[in-house]
Amino acid sequence: MTSARNPVFFLVAGEESGDLHGAHLIAAIKVKYPNASFVGHGGEAMKTEGMEIIEHIDNLAMMGFTEVLKHLPYMVTVMGQTLGKIQEVKPQRLILIDYPGFNLRLAKNIHPLGLPITYFILPQVWAWKEKRVNIIRKCVDQALCIFPFEQEWFEQRGVNAHFVGHPFTEFHKPSMDKAAFFNKYSLDKGRPVLVLFPGSRQQEVDRHLPIFIKVVSLLNNDDVQIIVGKVPQVTLGEIPNNWKVEEEDTSLCLEYGTAVLTASGTATLQSAVQDIPAVVSYKMSSGSWLLAKNMSKVPFAAMTNLIAGKQIVPEFLQADMTPKNLANAIQPLLSNTAERKEMLIGYEQVRRTLGMPGVYERAADAILSRTFT
Repeated sequence: MTSARNPVFFLVAGEESGDLHGAHLIAAIKVKYPNASFVGHGGEAMKTEGMEIIEHIDNLAMMGFTEVLKHLPYMVTVMGQTLGKIQEVKPQRLILIDYPGFNLRLAKNIHPLGLPITYFILPQVWAWKEKRVNIIRKCVDQALCIFPFEQEWFEQRGVNAHFVGHPFTEFHKPSMDKAAFFNKYSLDKGRPVLVLFPGSRQQEVDRHLPIFIKVVSLLNNDDVQIIVGKVPQVTLGEIPNNWKVEEEDTSLCLEYGTAVLTASGTATLQSAVQDIPAVVSYKMSSGSWLLAKNMSKVPFAAMTNLIAGKQIVPEFLQADMTPKNLANAIQPLLSNTAERKEMLIGYEQVRRTLGMPGVYERAADAILSRTFT
């Protein structure tokens, strides 16, 4: 039996980024409620903070409609197990973190049970599948958003939303200084470093990395040094012998690199926060692309551009993601050019909108206030 002194929270994160956000949120809650316990779906970061892992993110992360369809029977099983576990644990509150395909269905299934639900890092229903806002309005007790324009958008549609700021505003001292990082990989400080972020899922890496390899071969600069930011659960396949690979702390690549060629995703906004010029690209299966294109209601893929309301970083999606296009776009960002300076000025404007540090503390305070008052 749980109590206010020993509360139990059930959390669901389905991807690496959600795992990190979840871990910080757990840590912030534990400051106020040291005896709180946590159970749910997550990864190593949440496990390290003391959460009992029911289903690991390694088994949950998937991208694209065809990928989801292929794993549908498995996800149906996970949903059933999740509902059973929640009823067994009887937590004070269910906390959903991003991962909308699963979490919105879970919210819909849990709502009849009367369990209060917090959604931290809301689904981007303003971009596509807007009808899903109906589920959030009906089933979610508390909506915590991280983008500055989201609170007004959701409130206009009847959702009790609260902007807590973006997690990227949190200052984290680099785990290694620049000299140590360059020494680790035998990098020359006098030569540009091009960072490659092909994606955090295997299917993204498989589609993007071969194109990135061709991009590098087209660059008109023999001095460029290459480092790939790799997440632990993916394999890169064959890459040139002189390329470096960082997987322990990929944020160091953004901190000390000259420019980044990145798959569209979390890294695009992270690049703006860490002030490294970026070129954004993405390619998915033809079927997934057709569906995404028809459903999307926003003019940009990169969050940096969406927040700014204009193009700050160039985007090349699907058929436009060619080695030539990417090479032409990244080339001027590797030296002190007008294109580079203009992008960095745009970054300043974006960073000013993201709020102040203390995001996880504000989110934890909001959750605890709603739970125990």
